[in-house]
Amino acid sequence: MTVPWHRIEAFSDHFARCAVVSGETAVVLTEDDGRPALIQTAVVALQRLGAKVSTMVLPTPPNRGPVPIRSTGASVAIAHNQAVVAGLAAADFIVDCTVEGLLHAEERAVILADGARILMLSNEHPEVFDRVGHDEGMGPRVARGRERLAAASTMRVTSAIGTDLTVDMAGAVVAGSDGTVTAPGDIAHWPGGLVLCFPAAGSTSGTVVMAPGDANLTFKDYVRSPVACTLKADHVIAVEGDGLDAELFSSYLEAWNEPEAYAVSHVGWGMNHACRWDVLPMYDKADLNGTELRAFAGNFLWSTGANEVAGRYCRGHFDLPMRNCTVELDGEPVVLEGVLVNDLA
Repeated sequence: MTVPWHRIEAFSDHFARCAVVSGETAVVLTEDDGRPALIQTAVVALQRLGAKVSTMVLPTPPNRGPVPIRSTGASVAIAHNQAVVAGLAAADFIVDCTVEGLLHAEERAVILADGARILMLSNEHPEVFDRVGHDEGMGPRVARGRERLAAASTMRVTSAIGTDLTVDMAGAVVAGSDGTVTAPGDIAHWPGGLVLCFPAAGSTSGTVVMAPGDANLTFKDYVRSPVACTLKADHVIAVEGDGLDAELFSSYLEAWNEPEAYAVSHVGWGMNHACRWDVLPMYDKADLNGTELRAFAGNFLWSTGANEVAGRYCRGHFDLPMRNCTVELDGEPVVLEGVLVNDLA
């Protein structure tokens, strides 16, 4: 495989933003089903920076069902192998090229405990990284968003089509990233541009109505007909809608046969102006993980499934970026009808 030089330069520049310097120990973590173009580019880019690079290739475990699994952010490829965990924990910098990523992986905390930092390369077609790149001004905006979210008592999300969701922020863990990671013991994903929180147990209730043009990133498709979800004490207790979308959504949740599949994972909003909501028709489903849609500026992102803060783990996961919503923190909008407000823009 030939790696374009412009892509090596771009990855090197981005790794340098993640504080990679000559002499650091770097590991490129991947698996049998990893994307070769990303793996090879990451290795050469790290070598260009003078890092001491090694690769770790894990078997991709079989999916025993009950349904296909996509876009969970919770790779199971490590499979609690202590030798793998120890090797990763000993690194300074880890480039995560697993298919699903280590963001919600059960081994993540142990890997980071000794100060390693992880950059998760979203499993995208390489052209996504060429096009989205990195916005140097996004870091301060993301930091301001995180500060406001951390200081808030309540998040409320509304929309003209009927969304009215309330999140009690007490006990929530706030996160956010511009796509870079510099602090020991931290993790980020590239592309970046999200501000979000993992709510504490029992803190999220109300109604979410997904409209045509909102995205279901597990299905790698747009919602074509409205889907109304009623949430009580974090859990989806009803799914209503006249179209196929509501039936498919309900069927996937039901397939897991566990209450955690119906629970809230995280909620937040997108900050990245270079990301677009309308790119799904341009890619085959296998070529896209969909982080661009998670991060496009002004979207409201809500997710179901694993939430470590609430003590919930689940393989099933929906990431559902929505357009045209208003997000308020203690009554002050940070997103107004799908548009970032004031200095967050």
